[in-house]
This record gives sequence, C-alpha cells and structure tokens, in this order.
Amino acid sequence: MGQSDPSKTEEATPKRVDKSRQEGNVIKSQEVSKAITVLAGLVGAILWMPYMGRELEGLFRHFLTAPTLKFSPTLQEMTAMGEWLSWEIAKLVLPIILFIGFWAYLVLRWQVGSLWTTKVFVPKLSKFNVLSGLKRMFFSSQTFIRLGRSLLQAIVIGIAPWLVIRKEMDSFITLYYSTAAGVASYLLDMSKKMVTYALVPMIIIAAVDYWYTRWNYFEQLKMTKDEIKDERKQSEGDPIIKSKQRQKMMQAMAKRMMQEVPKADVIVTNPTHIAVALRYDQQEAPAPIVVAKGADRVAEKIKEIAREHKVPIRENKPLARALYSQVEIGDVIPEDLYKVVASLLAQIWKMKGKYQQ
Repeated sequence: MGQSDPSKTEEATPKRVDKSRQEGNVIKSQEVSKAITVLAGLVGAILWMPYMGRELEGLFRHFLTAPTLKFSPTLQEMTAMGEWLSWEIAKLVLPIILFIGFWAYLVLRWQVGSLWTTKVFVPKLSKFNVLSGLKRMFFSSQTFIRLGRSLLQAIVIGIAPWLVIRKEMDSFITLYYSTAAGVASYLLDMSKKMVTYALVPMIIIAAVDYWYTRWNYFEQLKMTKDEIKDERKQSEGDPIIKSKQRQKMMQAMAKRMMQEVPKADVIVTNPTHIAVALRYDQQEAPAPIVVAKGADRVAEKIKEIAREHKVPIRENKPLARALYSQVEIGDVIPEDLYKVVASLLAQIWKMKGKYQQ
C-alpha cells in the first residue's frame, strides 16, 4: 500500500518502531508461516512414516485376528476400544503435530522477536465502526493484495495435484496387479510429490510476501521532519527549557557561593577581573579550600560582599589566576600553592583586626 501521507518522508526512529511493537504492530507474514508449517509437516511425515506404517500394520493385524473377531459389542467394550484406539492414533499423529507446532513457533519468533505486550487485547472503538470496516473490506488496497495472494495460492495448490496425476496417469493401470502395501506406498509417494510441487511456489510467494510486509511496515511508520524534531526534543529535552534550567541552576549555585563569602578568611584578586575566596579551618579540611570564585561581574560582587563583612581582600595576580584556573569551588588548594597561601594567611592573622578595604 505504501505511504499515503507525502509529508512522511523520514525513516522511523528506533523509539517509534519500539512503540509500534509494544502496541502489537509487528512484521509478520502469514504466508511464511504457512510455507514453513507445510514444509515441516512434509519432513515430519517422511521421517515418521516408517514407524507409522509398522504401527498401522499392527493395528490392522489386531483387528483382523480371530480373537478380535469374537469381540462382544457391548457399551463397555465399545467405550474401552474407542479409548484405546484414540490413544493409539494419538501416539501416531501427535509427534508430527508437535513437530509442526515447534517449527511454527520458531518461524513466528524469528519474525516477531522477543515481545510480550497486553495492548493487543485492549479493544479499540475504531474497529467497531461499521463504515470504516466496510471501507477497509471493499475499498482498501490491502484487501485486493490479500485477495490476489489467496487466488494465486489457490491456483498453485490446485495445479500441483493436476500435474502429478497427469504425469502418473499411465501408472494407474499397473496398480490393479499391485499388493495393498504397494498401493499404499504408491499413494504416499504421489502425495509427497503433490506437496513438494505445491511447496516450491508457496515458498516463492512467502518470500515475496515477507519482503512486501516488511517494506509496507516501515512505510507506514515513516515520520515527518517535525515528528523527528519533536521526538528528539522529548528524548533530549527542549533546548529552551534546558537553557532555563541551567540558568536557574547557575543562579542557585551563585547564591550559595555568595553566602560563603562572608565566612572566608581572604579574597585573592587579579585585581579587577578575578576574585577567589579562601577559607581555612583545620576541622573542615587539611588545607585551605576555595569557597567562591568568579570573573568580571561575579568578581566584583564577591569583593562587594567581602567589604560589607570586612573580609580581607589581597591582590596577587599569579595566585588569583592559579586558584581560578586550577581549583573548583569546594576543593582544597593544590600542594604547590600551600606556601604562598600560608604566607598570605599568616600576614592577615598577624594584623588581628586590621583589614584592607
């Protein structure tokens, strides 16, 4: 059927495909399942046929022997015989059925993959719309495709027996002189040929149908450029919202940082472009830590708060640059700066209340 909306030109994203799968919409070709189950049935019958032949022969011998001919047709005897016969036939047929079921499961798993969802059981009101149902039934391109596919299969399955019978027509007369076992063997061989003749075109139809089903599946899932953008925004976040969030986060961090400035022991400046606030408390850390830092306007704000709370401000360009570039807020200073910072703090503590404004 293809894509009916010309604006949907983009391939479906993995998220879109996964969402479709969770809703029960998967790639599944019924023709592939039919062809594989028929092939499995044929292989199973060929492998199991020798055993079935021996068991059937034993059943016939059982019913045609003298003791069986003296069988009393009472209700109890008939019930017992029916149960026994059902069990014997089940033992003959059940292995082939299980073999076919196993391959049906494998081919379904191969097509669908690992999936468990309950959404397929949720009723959809749109499916109960009579007009929409009639439209899908009589005017949908999918309906004509399915009809053509079914007609082609019917023709193929109908021609296969005709070809075999036509080819074997001259051999029918010789069956008159054959034994029962010979007739049975001949009929089984003909049946195998009929199934084989039908299987070849069925497999071709299945391969084409699987290709078309897969192609149509991804065509129906195609997205517009706007849908791609919306999905990217949902997964990665709207850039505008993320920008606002980052702005709020930075504001909160700056607010907390400014609250630490009054607790600092010294503010080291560049002098105008950079400001770094240091605090040293032996119970807090083994070395001085950077409690606040900033450049330009932030640096001016740090110095302004420091003046308000009488925190010493010292100009040391190399130290300010090193602290600003090497140390993050909340981290201790590196060992190579211990000496210069210790000297700076020692000078301040010796002043005992004298501050540089």
